[in-house]
Amino acid sequence: MGFFTLLEVATMPVLQVLLISILGAFMSTEYWNLLNADARSYLNKIVFNIFTPSLIFASLANTVTLQDVITWWFMPVNMGLSFLVGGILGWIVVKILKPEPYLEGLIIATCSAGNVGNLLVIIVPSICNEDGSPFGDPNICSSVVLSYVSFSMALGGFYIWTYTFHLVQNSASTYKATQVAEESLSRKPNNDFDTNSESHLLKADDQDQTSIQVISTKAIAEDMEKELVFAQSSGKAGDEIPFWGKLTGFLHQIVEELMSPPTVGGIMGFIFGCVPFLRNLIIGKTAPLRVIQDSIKLLGDGTIPSIILILGGNLIKGLRSAKLNPLIIIGVILVRYLILPLIGIGLVKVAGDLGFLSPDPLYRYVLMLQFSLPPATSIGTMTQLFDVGKEECSVLFLWTYLVAAFALTIWSTVYMWVLS
Repeated sequence: MGFFTLLEVATMPVLQVLLISILGAFMSTEYWNLLNADARSYLNKIVFNIFTPSLIFASLANTVTLQDVITWWFMPVNMGLSFLVGGILGWIVVKILKPEPYLEGLIIATCSAGNVGNLLVIIVPSICNEDGSPFGDPNICSSVVLSYVSFSMALGGFYIWTYTFHLVQNSASTYKATQVAEESLSRKPNNDFDTNSESHLLKADDQDQTSIQVISTKAIAEDMEKELVFAQSSGKAGDEIPFWGKLTGFLHQIVEELMSPPTVGGIMGFIFGCVPFLRNLIIGKTAPLRVIQDSIKLLGDGTIPSIILILGGNLIKGLRSAKLNPLIIIGVILVRYLILPLIGIGLVKVAGDLGFLSPDPLYRYVLMLQFSLPPATSIGTMTQLFDVGKEECSVLFLWTYLVAAFALTIWSTVYMWVLS
């Protein structure tokens, strides 16, 4: 399989993302005005509450069985390690480059979460069907790879909407809380209410009005002092929360995140996939309730194009106003397309030598490829949801996806050489 053939295969999904992004950008301009800020916000809520849970549920329920989980037990571990290592590397990038506080969660998320959805679905089956594929019979390869890719896609959705969602939410909450605290401490009484003997409003003969005005000024000043004292005392009180109180708050936060629609969709899909009775109700041509699965899958198919359209809509404003240091873009590209793939090769080789993996080269190829994908487009949904770093996210995705075509081609070649 030649380099240019691989380049063509790797470029197709990347071009799809870029073309749909361009369409979203035009839809957000004043000429069309189909995807303005309000429209993007509403569409994003639909993606978060309806489309994404449907996509994750349909993928898990249709492809994951209890036997698959037992056989492919290393795949969740492998993907979890890619998210963990990428998050650590992203944290290092943040500490070195010191970006704006509201960008910290976005940078760590783009370094950790890979797009295991539409890219794997297009790239891996295409390689199976090419002449000279190192994975054997194209027919057998194509049938097996769909299971690998679907399982990866479902796992990726679960990790993204737990681990990555927590990163972005935490960063956004911390940044907004800091902003509120700074605004509260910096507020001062409005001097326009202060009065003196030369004030135009006090030239009236009614002295009662003068006294009321002075009293109201003092009241405002006293209220501001009380607010400052309360803000300071709240900060001190937070440090005195007992251990069990902190633990309860932490568990409460975890439960809230697990109750997010995408996570609930993943849990329900896993249950329906692993329980034979429930699976037979909705999966298969003879399933009595197969219309439910078909309807959910139809909704899930709208996830990826909707997310990319939103990213494109944010791109116009991002190119004009995004405060993104070019070194940050370079740092994310180095993490995603240089450091993580090298770590992935070493991890899969070690796991194979220890006997944790089946000898199937296609399975190992999918595991390696999970370390070299561009950032997950779902991150754009999260930044839109929390209204933090939307424009910067679009600009960051533009550059990482432009580099992705060549990076995926090079690493696919290296992976097949290593596995041959």
